[in-house]
Amino acid sequence: MDADVIVVGAGPTGLMLAGELRLGGAEVIVLDKLAEPTGQSRGLGFTARAMEVFDQRGLLPRFGQGETLEVSPVGHFGGVQFDFTALEGAHFGARGIPQSQTEAVLAAWATDLGAGIRRGCEVLAVADGFLDGDHVEVTVGTADGVRRLRARYLVGCDGGKSTVRKLAGIGFPGTEATRAMFLADVTGLDLKPRYLGETLPNGMVMAAPLKEGVHRIIVCPHGAAARSADDTVTFEEVAKAWEHITGEDISGGGAEWVSFFSDATRQAAEYRRGRVLLAGDAAHIHLPAGGQGLSTGVQDAANLGWKLAAVVTGRAGEALLDTYHAERHPVGRRLLMNTRAQGMVFLGGDQAEPLRRIITELTGYDTVRRHLAGVVSHLDIRYAVTDEGGTDDRGTEDAAHPLLGRRLGRLPLTGPGGETDTFRLLHAGRGVLLDLADDAGVREAAAAWADRVDVVTATARTADRGAVLAGAEAVLVRPDGHVAWTGAGGADGLGACLARWFGAPAEG
Repeated sequence: MDADVIVVGAGPTGLMLAGELRLGGAEVIVLDKLAEPTGQSRGLGFTARAMEVFDQRGLLPRFGQGETLEVSPVGHFGGVQFDFTALEGAHFGARGIPQSQTEAVLAAWATDLGAGIRRGCEVLAVADGFLDGDHVEVTVGTADGVRRLRARYLVGCDGGKSTVRKLAGIGFPGTEATRAMFLADVTGLDLKPRYLGETLPNGMVMAAPLKEGVHRIIVCPHGAAARSADDTVTFEEVAKAWEHITGEDISGGGAEWVSFFSDATRQAAEYRRGRVLLAGDAAHIHLPAGGQGLSTGVQDAANLGWKLAAVVTGRAGEALLDTYHAERHPVGRRLLMNTRAQGMVFLGGDQAEPLRRIITELTGYDTVRRHLAGVVSHLDIRYAVTDEGGTDDRGTEDAAHPLLGRRLGRLPLTGPGGETDTFRLLHAGRGVLLDLADDAGVREAAAAWADRVDVVTATARTADRGAVLAGAEAVLVRPDGHVAWTGAGGADGLGACLARWFGAPAEG
């Protein structure tokens, strides 16, 4: 074997997955058909939940802004702005972080951990046998000729036009594009910031400064027909559309790069087919809205990485991989629903004005603000705790404890080593069992999983014990930060839960 896992695509999803796999002890090769990163940045930030995922791995300082990033408490749903802090711990997410920077941070992290990134490598074929064989073989074109690589698993993180998805024969149902929209990084212009977009009679525009002399603009003219994926766009077209909507002439400026996107909405029918898996845009495409695409891909990787590493290193059986589709496919389906809804509100023109007014009225209610903030920030995701796994369309499920299936936010703790917090405990990408009552029985029940799960005896603040933890004396946290088990005293059910998520106990 050339590696345990071959990841195709060196974007944020593929690089995040590579790092996660290495934390779990898997050998990984990342292939990308581009000889060098483009330097272009379609994404300019990420959601609150994606920030948490990065924080769980200690990555936020690598963005060069200390322990925290610049976040905005004000966000929007379909252009209707409201305060996200109605949901505790929520904000619109990090702003002004170019995707190129995110990729550079993740690439450095993954290579520091030992991942191999090979550029100028285009996947040409995937051999038959990946459905029932013990490996997958990939034919790769390089500058030095054609090579064949073998791995236990192949993961396509290669974007909406995913070659891996097509070669694996995975369906990609959904809706066709109905309109074209433009984006560009323009120079030589002094533009009014429109961070969250401005809706005008002829369309919608956004504008935000990127750096000295450079602005990112997004231009969504009403009535612009969908374009072929092979089309190109010029700055002159973008400037004409901008003037049509705003009345402002920007033709005297220039552009570092221009592109277009659409409102096509599709989702892979399967996130796993035999030894081929999909993540990120290869699994779901949609109208860009609030950095949700990049953020969902990062969360796909965080969900899949530790599971796939556990399987290829022999710590868990293949059944664990079935939980990837079961948990993330409903999240992707809900993502497509919310971005389609936002597109109707934001880009629907005069016909959507009554809907915008109703949503504006509804955001006057705290319950509605909390709900919408949870949807867009991804802080409302809750995985099922039943044996079947997965989530329902709302991402929620009745459970014995409110934390079960949800992500555990950052909570300060005091342990034997001093002050720490729940995110810091996840830096190593291992499971964490919080023993909050100094219970020897809980520690003993988890002892056989010590090679995979860190047991931490600690105390939490009284406020957190009464609110977030709500009487839980012990909490089992998966490597992706989601809670798999809670105990109110004793270790009932802990062993079965550890076996389900972390494999059979070690012998002896």
